[in-house]
Amino acid sequence: MQIQWLLLLALPVACISWTVTHEEIFVEPRAYCSKRCEVGKTMLERKFFYLFTCEFCFSHYVAVLFLFLTGFKLLISDWRGYIISEFALVWIANLYMGLFGLLRQNLKKEKTNIKLLEEKTTAIHESF
Repeated sequence: MQIQWLLLLALPVACISWTVTHEEIFVEPRAYCSKRCEVGKTMLERKFFYLFTCEFCFSHYVAVLFLFLTGFKLLISDWRGYIISEFALVWIANLYMGLFGLLRQNLKKEKTNIKLLEEKTTAIHESF
């Protein structure tokens, strides 16, 4: 039962982490954070803003939020179960994000190939 919880909890963690760090809806805040992590005056400021640009870093905080909301503990029923579940949840979420990234990359490659093929076909038809 715990493995099912782990695999299911990793889905919203991955979804939120990916959306904030990659998708267009957050492009402006992410650009602001990216700039602040480069030009911040202190190391703490730079690291704080970096966490909003890195899906791996951000997933740790999202995982903590979901552990707080659900009370999920892995293997051990005391505070150590939270620590184990935090790292397991982050690992599974990042596995999901890696697979999703590969899928998106392949889809983008296919769209590009189709567009090039259409342009090539149009150029051939226009030459006749």
